[in-house]
Amino acid sequence: MPHPQCPTNAPFPISKHQIMHTNTNKFSWFQVPERVKELLVLAAQNWENTSESEKYMQAALAITGENTDVLVAAYRFFFYKNNYFLALQITSQLLDKIKESEKFPEQWEQLKPILVNRREEPPIRLYLNAYAATGLVLAKLGEIERAKKISLQVKEIDEKHDFGAGILLDVLTRPAEEDD
Repeated sequence: MPHPQCPTNAPFPISKHQIMHTNTNKFSWFQVPERVKELLVLAAQNWENTSESEKYMQAALAITGENTDVLVAAYRFFFYKNNYFLALQITSQLLDKIKESEKFPEQWEQLKPILVNRREEPPIRLYLNAYAATGLVLAKLGEIERAKKISLQVKEIDEKHDFGAGILLDVLTRPAEEDD
């Protein structure tokens, strides 16, 4: 239940003082309700207080979790907060959203040619970025074989090395250096 004095309808109290000191004008390109911008700014302003900043990010997701920009912001937030489980959950949501909107097939063999042919289109680039990010998060979580598989798949499509999958794959497959 939102706090009665909360002007953003967030699920926890936010004072008028906090709202008044958030400048959301610098996010004019961000097509979300003003209260979501305010919550994202508050999450950034409270970065050092993880529990507080996470509350703001979770509130922004609760209001408009299907928004692509908010999902990308949330992924980055949770990744840099070292909350890899939530980062992975967010990339899964983002991938599912793009799969649904683009009507992607489930099988990689059928999906790969679509991604190759359309790799310069913004939704496909976002998909490939999110998929490569999934590989990175899986590596951070110790799921090395799954991370390698994803990195290899993205690398097969990524001629320009835009998505970092090749670098991750190199790191994951590099032989351990022997001590002399």
